[in-house]
Amino acid sequence: MSEPKPQITFDDFAKVDLRIARITEAENHPNADRLLKLQLDDGSGEPRQICAGIKGHYEPADLVGRQIVIVANLAPRKIRGEESRGMLLAGSDIGKEAAAEGAERNVVLLAPMSELPVGAVVS
Repeated sequence: MSEPKPQITFDDFAKVDLRIARITEAENHPNADRLLKLQLDDGSGEPRQICAGIKGHYEPADLVGRQIVIVANLAPRKIRGEESRGMLLAGSDIGKEAAAEGAERNVVLLAPMSELPVGAVVS
């Protein structure tokens, strides 16, 4: 397990906008070995693209249609030449350090237990 991060206040946590999104397209990132490029419907009416380090854990075609939880208000950034506007939430059974040393890592996307409207707030 990885070390815990510093404690934050409730006000800090309240700044994070967690939302339900549906993956509408998924493909390998053209310039990265471990990234997938995902197109999302987040309920805003505007397409959203994120890049996620889940290649090797999920096949792109298996992700299309799935609902996930995203951080919707993360500042956009370029990742290997592609804009990423948000972050999906996932858990894993070991930390990145152990995976870097060759341990097998199981990555699981966080998703609602039943269908919710895209754009629904997670709280």
